[in-house]
Parts: sequence; structure tokens; C-alpha cells
Amino acid sequence: MGPSWVAGAVAAGPATMASVVTAGATFGYALLWVVLLSAVLGATAQYLAMRLGLLTEAGIVSVVERHLGGGWAWILVVDAVLAAGLAQLVIMKGLADVSAAVTGVDARVWGVAWAVVLALGLAGRGYRFVELLAKLLVSGVVLAFLASLFVVPVDPASAATGLVPRVPAGVDGALVAAGILGGAVHITLITMHSYNMRAREWTSREYGLATFDVGASMLVAFGIYSLAIFLVAAGVLHSPDVAAGDLTAVAAAQALGPLVGQNAKWLFLLGLWGAAVSTLGGNTVVPPYLLADRLGWGTDVSDARYRGLLVAVALLSGLGAFLGGSFFPLLVLVLAFGLVGTPFAIAVVLYLLNGDAVPEPNSTLANLGGIALLLVTTVLAGNFVRTRALPDLGDPLPTFVAVFALGLGLATVALAGRYVRQTVGGGATA
Repeated sequence: MGPSWVAGAVAAGPATMASVVTAGATFGYALLWVVLLSAVLGATAQYLAMRLGLLTEAGIVSVVERHLGGGWAWILVVDAVLAAGLAQLVIMKGLADVSAAVTGVDARVWGVAWAVVLALGLAGRGYRFVELLAKLLVSGVVLAFLASLFVVPVDPASAATGLVPRVPAGVDGALVAAGILGGAVHITLITMHSYNMRAREWTSREYGLATFDVGASMLVAFGIYSLAIFLVAAGVLHSPDVAAGDLTAVAAAQALGPLVGQNAKWLFLLGLWGAAVSTLGGNTVVPPYLLADRLGWGTDVSDARYRGLLVAVALLSGLGAFLGGSFFPLLVLVLAFGLVGTPFAIAVVLYLLNGDAVPEPNSTLANLGGIALLLVTTVLAGNFVRTRALPDLGDPLPTFVAVFALGLGLATVALAGRYVRQTVGGGATA
């Protein structure tokens, strides 16, 4: 196995942790159905991205440029780089904060140190280092949270009530639900996958292995990760003694100490630390992959230009440690922002998988899964823009989000129209 574990390392990070902890601590078991759905949809998205990478044996940006044109390729690059870049800064803040809480050393010092370690590790070792790190840390993180689940009381009967689909508390519930799904179905995970498989030198001959790879990493490992954290938060932190709205990552772990013992606290902190490290390792390669491919450069460390991009992204991520505020709320917002750009990426993948870009078009079942994925992400992204961006138009950040969403929404509609025209025209010609 290999490439999907890199995507799984990004998905099973502190951003997803922020969303599922917030969901459990704020709403109890009510959003359990969203947590389970996120694993299914995440695996579906990765399966579609896997098919595109294996059947084209090229990076997604090159395929888009070849079959749609350079303009469409740049839209995809800008979309993914913005989402990955914002996530990179906030995740580095989380890693620095956790490192500071454990050691007592200033978080800003840790941010600079981790940025240097990241640059040296990725630029010196390349993809194989990222994949090995992802496998080790994701496995360790899943075990850590499973262990914490065994020392935390969970009420199965109450948990079962969360299997009924409903979104509590209006705007807040919708935002948290968008954050949970945004961690599993994210543009960075979709766009990075073809490059991971190229680095691993997988082709259509590895189709069965690649499918198993997706199921093991996204459906099983990521699903267990999300479910274990959610059940811990819902079972313990959803309490009158804990102010869920004020939780930070470290505070969530520390709150477990007096409630269920120090073992749970340290397991939780260890899991958070590992999740942040693994996510940064995977997320750092996304902007260099896409930019290098669009510029016609190599997408591995044998090309000095790609290596330079990798080092630049790694070092710039150290600035995240200097951000103010609590990184839990920031992470939920970053995930929701990434979700705004995800429907366009899904539409691009579906377009390519049903055209002449691949020798074998999608099956009906794969297309149904892709359409369901597109509808769910579009509704959640639209709800996020409607409730969080449109009411505050005039402020710089909400205005940017609204304009960004409008531009990508128009691009998605234009892409759908292009596909319909080509399909109708092809049918008429035939």
C-alpha cells in the first residue's frame, strides 16, 4: 500500500480533529451520522481520484490542460493552492501550540524549528519519506485514539441516537457538519493523489491494489480515527462542567485529565501531535506538485525547481506559529473554506473520467457516487457561504470567500454546460 496513506495522513489531521471534537463536545452524539458519512464520502472521492491517476498515468493538472485547456488548469491550481496554503499555516500553529504545551518552550520557537525540519526532511528524502511518515504516524495516531476510547466511558444507547440524520443548532451545527465533511472530502486530497501514484510508479496494472489502498486508509483508518475522537468528545466533554465553545486543542486534552484520568489526557495529546506532524508532511507537497506540473517542471526532488518550491512552502508554514487566536475555531473555518473549492475539483474529475481522457469511462455506480459527492459538497459549501460569508459582506475575509465561491460556482456550471454540449453534439454526430 502507499499513495492513499499520504492522503489519509492529511485527512486524519488536527483539522478533522477540531471538527469532530467540536461536534461531540457541543452537540453530544447528534452528528455521529456525519462522522460516519465523512469516511464513506472521503473514500469515494479518493477512489475517483485514484481512477484518474491510474488510467491517465499523469498529474491532474497536465490532464486538465490537455483536455480542457490552460485556463481551466490555472483555475484548479489557484483553487487548490489557496486551500492548502491556508490549511498549512493553521495546522503549523496547532503543532507549535501542542509542542509548547508539552515542553514549555515558546510556540513560535517550535514553529520555526518544525518548518526547518519539514524542509530538510521533504527536500532531502522526497516522496518515500512522506509515505513512510504517513504510514507510521497514521497507524500510531489511530492506535492512540482507539486506546483513549477504551479508557473513556461511551453510552452505546445514546450514541445510536446520533445515527438519525439531523443538523442541530442551525448555523453552528451546519458549520461543524461542513467542517467534518471538509476534512474527508477536500480539494487537496483529490488533487494530490495522481502525483502520489506517479511517484510510486503505479499504473493500471495496480488497479486492485490501489482500490484496496483507498479502502484501508480512508474508509478504515480514517473512519476509525474520526469515530474514536468523536465518541471520546461526545462521551466526556459534552458536559455542564466543560465549556465546549471555549475548547482549544490542548484544553480538550487537559479537560480529559480530571474527568477520566491522566492516561486519556496524554494519549489525546500524543494523538494530536502525531496527527499534526503527519498532516503537515502530506499537505506541504500539494502546492509544489500543482505549480510544478502547470509550469512543466518535474514533480519530484530530482528537479531542483520542484525542490525549491518544496523548501519554500515548508519554511513559509512556520509563519503559522505567529497567528493569534485559538487554532480549533480557525481549523473548522479553514476546512469549511476548503470545502468551497472542492465541488469544482470533483466536477473536473467526473468530467475527465467520462470523456476521452481515460480509456475506460466511469461505471454507473462510480458516477452515482461522484454525483452524490458533488451534491453533498455543493449544498454544504453553499450553506457555509450563505450563513458565514454573505451576512458580513464588506469585511475583507467574508467578501473574499463570497467572491471565491461565486467564481468557482460559475466555473463549475460552465464545465457542466461544456460537458452537456459535447455529449449532445457527440450523440448527434453519431
